Amino acid sequence: MMQHRSVRGKIRYTSKKPERMDQERGREWFSFTHHGDGSVILRAQCEIEEPDPTVLRDVTYAIGADGRPRNLHVDLTVGDRFMGSGWFNLTHDAAGGTIECESYGPSIGRVSQTTRFEGAIDLMGTHPIVADAFNTRCMDISKGPHKRELRCYLPSPDHRGATPPMAVEVRIHLEYVGEETVTVAAGTFACRHFRFVDESEAGMGGTTHPHYDLWVTADEDSIFVQGGVGGYMQTWYELVELER
Repeated sequence: MMQHRSVRGKIRYTSKKPERMDQERGREWFSFTHHGDGSVILRAQCEIEEPDPTVLRDVTYAIGADGRPRNLHVDLTVGDRFMGSGWFNLTHDAAGGTIECESYGPSIGRVSQTTRFEGAIDLMGTHPIVADAFNTRCMDISKGPHKRELRCYLPSPDHRGATPPMAVEVRIHLEYVGEETVTVAAGTFACRHFRFVDESEAGMGGTTHPHYDLWVTADEDSIFVQGGVGGYMQTWYELVELER
């Protein structure tokens, strides 16, 4: 008998731009495998149709039993052309850790990176919406509503993750807003409301990322329920299917 527990679902992407109000602009299928030792494997396929060029991303992300990122694989197609593929491995020790990246893409060739980091990192940003929600687990909810800076690594600093996979360190703030009950196509859920805020001087990827609000199930699974990004992006995301 299998010892793991599975969660599967689908998120719909829509636009909040006046000329495309509530039109579908993409979608994301995801699954979590929760192992008995506390480790988790996240798999996601993301399709972004608007704006051009289109983005197709396949991600497999492993989180260890200690809650720290373990490894990540990204395969990326932009404008229906292969953009790149990358594998990231993280090891942690008492002083910090190391992130290794093996990546290939037509514009970068074959790239190998080994980066030593001192101190702890909070998360590995992977770009699927469902991973953003799962990463909110790094917040200490017992402190009540508050905001703090997060230290993380990304496979791309681009706001859509549409550049060849490379290990890039960024800082972003995450705010815990409070608890709310939310109803979406997939059902009604007790949620925690969070907000990502880019307060870096240079901006993430060279451009300030607009505020990103998201509502996440208030349980051990931390599943994305709904959320949106303002500013120049004007997007909305909603959980439309869930199986667990």
